[in-house]
Amino acid sequence: MKSHNGHRSWNAWNVNLWINNDESLYGWAVSMVNKHGKDKAARLMARNLYGEKTPDGGKYNKTSIRLALKGI
Repeated sequence: MKSHNGHRSWNAWNVNLWINNDESLYGWAVSMVNKHGKDKAARLMARNLYGEKTPDGGKYNKTSIRLALKGI
């Protein structure tokens, strides 16, 4: 798999950008991490966002969300 801007893929990079730069998504992510820890937060967020995409077309999935939560 090719890396993209230091991330494992374009999708991981795109999901990271949206979670860490959209105020409401970031607030939700911080709340989830504080309440459940990163791994469980990623699972719960992925379940809640199942089938959803970023405005740029990136798919929210557990792996991409978990990677985005690393910095939180």
